[in-house]
Amino acid sequence: MAHVEEKMTVERWPSHPETASLEGKNKLTGFWIFLGGETALFASLFATYLALKDHVPSEEHLKAEQLFHLPLAFVMTMLLLTSSLTSVYAMYHMKNYDFKKMLTWIVVTILLGLCFLGLEIYEFIEYVHQGHTFRSSAFGSAFYFLVGTHGLHVLIGLGWAILLVIRNMKRGLSVYNAAKFNTFSLYWHFIDVVWVFIFTVVYLLGVLG
Repeated sequence: MAHVEEKMTVERWPSHPETASLEGKNKLTGFWIFLGGETALFASLFATYLALKDHVPSEEHLKAEQLFHLPLAFVMTMLLLTSSLTSVYAMYHMKNYDFKKMLTWIVVTILLGLCFLGLEIYEFIEYVHQGHTFRSSAFGSAFYFLVGTHGLHVLIGLGWAILLVIRNMKRGLSVYNAAKFNTFSLYWHFIDVVWVFIFTVVYLLGVLG
């Protein structure tokens, strides 16, 4: 069956374009199945971190309350939460058949995500300079596995969004690519929610002891 690529008028545009086609419905169902696996992955990483966060070889090794910079983690959190809001704006304009505004907000989402990723890389470099590495302790291994896995998901999400923008810049909106943009937005919300848990469990509880 050929993909629907023809441009529509605002009057003909469905109220829920992301599920207006069978392919869109299948994409949404497949995404929720995928999300179940991702939830199990992060749940296991959180459990591992909580079990190992106090395991350091000696008193000379930095612990969470000595290592983490809460203001930096807070700025990173605000960047990611704001990017979640801008992706909501993008989907709002998609449902109102405003392709240019949708792309604009997706680009803003990408920029905010890049800022977050840049700060996370900076944070990792600072920790390594202080002796907190992947191999320095069980705490270090658990921390980098959890936060690094989330960072990888952010990187994948950014690559996904950039490819969506490049591939569809000249195509306009259709029920075919609306489902793709919606799936990306849901994925982005998921990694934002995971980061809220990371900020609370890793950084906030770590600094407060």
